[in-house]
Amino acid sequence: MKRLSLFLVLLLPFAVSAQNEPLIAYDDSTKTLFDDSGRFNSHINLEFASSANAYFTEGAFDEASFKMNRVRLEILGRLNDNLSYHFRQSFNKYSNPHSVDNMSSSIEYAYIKWHHEDRFELVAGKQFLAVAGYEGWVNGLKVREFSEFNNNFEIFQSGLTGVIKFTPTQHLMLQVANNRNATDSEMYLYGLPEGLESSKLPLLATANWNGWFADGALHLMYSASAGQLAKGKNIYYLMCGNIYEKGPVLAYLDVLYSRSAIDSQQRITTLQGQGRGSLPVTARNTEYLTFIANVDYRFHPKWNGYIKGAYETAGIYEANGPFAAGRYTTSWNAQACMEWFPFEEDGGFKVFLHYVYKGYELEENAKALGAVLPHTQRLSLGIQYIIPVL
Repeated sequence: MKRLSLFLVLLLPFAVSAQNEPLIAYDDSTKTLFDDSGRFNSHINLEFASSANAYFTEGAFDEASFKMNRVRLEILGRLNDNLSYHFRQSFNKYSNPHSVDNMSSSIEYAYIKWHHEDRFELVAGKQFLAVAGYEGWVNGLKVREFSEFNNNFEIFQSGLTGVIKFTPTQHLMLQVANNRNATDSEMYLYGLPEGLESSKLPLLATANWNGWFADGALHLMYSASAGQLAKGKNIYYLMCGNIYEKGPVLAYLDVLYSRSAIDSQQRITTLQGQGRGSLPVTARNTEYLTFIANVDYRFHPKWNGYIKGAYETAGIYEANGPFAAGRYTTSWNAQACMEWFPFEEDGGFKVFLHYVYKGYELEENAKALGAVLPHTQRLSLGIQYIIPVL
């Protein structure tokens, strides 16, 4: 034991010095993100949105408070003609490292992209799942307020994606990625349902087609995904996005559907109330369906307005435990917003006034669980700024 202790003491300085060494030993031949002319080949952006909010429940005023809605830092650029990269971190998310992908949950993007001419791309690292839908692709600052489906869908996962560009207007994406970034005990509030074994391949495979028509004004995207949540228990997604963008008008219709052997979104699982005489458990055999419709109209260079609505259902397709088959909730999400861009030369800055209403209808199946979901409203006055640091 004394010899082992002496060996560890002698080894410690070497271990510490190794941690202090730079990742790259620089010399005159080392290539950096500056090109030969001294120009920076990266872009650094800081994104943030802050607002003063008034909250209401069932029409009654609850409280008013200030909130930092989003703070994110991103670095992106090209290493050469064939390699590019993208890193983005959100400061509104927990920074604890997940045990599956060994990545902090606050990291949204950390990937390298290889380009082969204009026909093929390969993306490796933490990225977005290649599912369809406008709201799954654009910057969250443009979405403003997500649906229940998207709020409970972890879209940033580690994986590998290939993009085949048959023509400039016809693309096919093929992806294999993690379908979760945490263990079963971390992912499910009440743990994996009794009798199920953890999956040895917790992956999600996705095929996604993108097409642009009418001189690029009409963008259609459709995807199908399948993965395994536990041994012999799968999850499936069918999603589509239909986007029209031309001149001052942006309109889209997203349709999102999931069918899962285990309640990965946990929206039905969390309906279980107190006093039912039994401990809560993770629901099985869930399905969720969401329709999202949005219209933006830039009626003045300095003014934009939009209205948005989401209709969502949640149900069980096969009875299990305390969960009977049938629908559990129907919900609505209605939004209206006015946005003012005071500086025409800086379109990244805006002031907004935003109203959100969320309504819920509980079916008998949900009431039998003791579920309570009140209608809520929020009125927000805030600012948003995307700062191009470099």
